[in-house]
Amino acid sequence: MSVRIRRVYEAPEPEDGVRVLVDRLWPRGVSKDAARVDEWPKGLTPSTELRRWYHAGERSHEEFARRYEAELAEPEAAELVERVRALAAEGDVTLVTSSKTPEQSHASVLARLLQERQE
Repeated sequence: MSVRIRRVYEAPEPEDGVRVLVDRLWPRGVSKDAARVDEWPKGLTPSTELRRWYHAGERSHEEFARRYEAELAEPEAAELVERVRALAAEGDVTLVTSSKTPEQSHASVLARLLQERQE
């Protein structure tokens, strides 16, 4: 199983496998053909409140991750996590995001969560 993260603005690669957009809004300036997104589970994204809290100033990524994981444990989100986990069990999955710093975004938290529970 492989779960990786890429920016949606990067050209798709054959080793991406299933491409899952993990942003609530469609990325600006990217056509659906260019993005080659296979799944777009909007319920996997952080709540508007959490997103605003994190971007409001000096917030730690660790606290953001803790709060986001709590949101992902809610029934609707947990079902979507299991859906992506099942895709990853079948082959490669790439989480795509428009975030400028994917390693400090919700995508990194989600990727870690998917990999931890799969091992």
